[in-house]
Amino acid sequence: MLVPIEITFIFTQNNTMKKSYPLLTVIFSIAFFSGIYAQDWPQFLGPNRNSISIQKGILRTWPAEGPEVLWTTDIGPGYGGPVIKAGKIYLLDRDDKTGDIMRCFDFNTGKELWSYKYDAPGTFSYPGSRSVPTIDGNRIYSCGPYGDLYCIDINTHKPIWNKNIMKDFGGTKIPVWAITQCPLIYGDLLFVSYSKDPYAGLVAYNKLTGNIVWKTDAFANETYASPIVAKIAGEDHIVIAFSSTNNYMHKDVEMTMGKIIGFKPQTGEILWEYNNWENAIQVAPAFDAGEGRIIVMGGYELGTVMIKVEKTADARFSVKEIFRHNDFGDHTKPPLLYNGYFYAQFSTNNRRDGLCCMSMEGKVLWKTMRNPLFDKGSMILADGLLLATDGRQTLYLIQPDPSGFKPLASAKILDMGQNWGPIALVDGKLLIRDQGKLKCIKVTQ
Repeated sequence: MLVPIEITFIFTQNNTMKKSYPLLTVIFSIAFFSGIYAQDWPQFLGPNRNSISIQKGILRTWPAEGPEVLWTTDIGPGYGGPVIKAGKIYLLDRDDKTGDIMRCFDFNTGKELWSYKYDAPGTFSYPGSRSVPTIDGNRIYSCGPYGDLYCIDINTHKPIWNKNIMKDFGGTKIPVWAITQCPLIYGDLLFVSYSKDPYAGLVAYNKLTGNIVWKTDAFANETYASPIVAKIAGEDHIVIAFSSTNNYMHKDVEMTMGKIIGFKPQTGEILWEYNNWENAIQVAPAFDAGEGRIIVMGGYELGTVMIKVEKTADARFSVKEIFRHNDFGDHTKPPLLYNGYFYAQFSTNNRRDGLCCMSMEGKVLWKTMRNPLFDKGSMILADGLLLATDGRQTLYLIQPDPSGFKPLASAKILDMGQNWGPIALVDGKLLIRDQGKLKCIKVTQ
C-alpha cells in the first residue's frame, strides 16, 4: 500500500538563528507493506523467548466465521512449533517409522520448499515431534525426540554438524516422554540439557563446529524444559529448571527435589541454585520476571515458585524464595507477563483452572475454570492483546486485564485436538498447528 506522508523542512543558518523560508512541503510516496512491524520468529516463544511480538494493528473484532485462514498445509502429528525467518517457515516434523524431518515452507503460500530427513525411528508416549528449532544466521538448529541435535545450512539444506545429546553422554534410554530440548543460542554457544537415564546435565557447544565448550555432570533429574537467558544484577545467566524425582517412572531412584540453577554462560560455573522445587515432570522453562526474579511453572498439581537472586557484597549470589503454591501454573509453557501480571493455562491431570491471572506477589486474581477451559494451549501478546489457543480447536482474542477474563472474540480454527504446540506471529500472520495441519491465520487489518 502506498501512503502519502507530508514532511515539513525548517532550515537554520549558522546553527543559531532561524531564517524564514517559504514552507517546503514534500510529499513522499513510501511503500508501507503489511510487514512494517514484521519481526522474525527465530526460536521457541519468539525473539526473546517470552511470547511477546512487536506486531501492531491486531484486529479487535472478528467476523462470525473467525479470522481469515490464508492457507493450510499437511504436517505430521506432534507438538513442535514453527519458526520464521525472511519469508520462510521451518518446522521439525516427524514420522515415527523413519525419523525426523526438517521442513521448510513458503510463508506466503504454505508450499513446501525443501526438507531434510535423517533416520531416528521409534515410538513413545504421545508420538510425533517435540521441540522448536532455532535459527541463527544461515543455520537452523534442532533437536529430535531421540536426542539428535542437528545444525543445518538453510541455503544448501545440508547438515553442517550433528550430535546426540543422549548417546554421546552415555545415555541408553530416552526419557518417558522423549527429549524436548529447544536449542538456545547465546553468542557463539548453543545450550541444551543432555539426558543420561534418568539424570540430566547442561552442555554448551560451539554453535559453528559442534565442539563441546563445557558441560556439567549429570547431577540433576531429567528435565523436559529448555534453558533460558536471565538478567541477574546486570549479568547474563543461563537458567534451567530440573524436575524432582519421578518415582512413578523411576521407582529405584532415590527421591530428590528439583533444582533451578543459574550458570555462567562462558564457563558453566554454577553461580546459584534453588533446591526446593517439586515437579516430577518439568516441561515449562524458567522465566525471567525482572529485577532478579525467576518464576518456574509446573503441571501435575504442582504449581509455581518465584525466587529472587541477588548479588552479595562478596560478588556471590544469594537465592530467596518469594512464594511457592499450587494455585497457578502451566503444564508446558512459561507464563506470559504483561503490565506486572502473569497469565497462564493451569489445567493439569486433576484440576481444570483454565486461563488464570496472578499478581507479581503471587496472588491469583481470577480463573476461567471450565468456562472456557484452556488446557496446554499457546499464547502470544501483541498490540496489547492476547492471541491464545485453548489446547484443542479454538483460537481466542483476549484483552489481558487483572480485573477479570475479557474475551473479545473466538473461533474454531482447528479440526483436531491436542493443539499444544507453540504458535508464531510475523507480518500479521499467525501460525497454528494441530495433529495434522499447519494453518496461517490473518490477524491484522
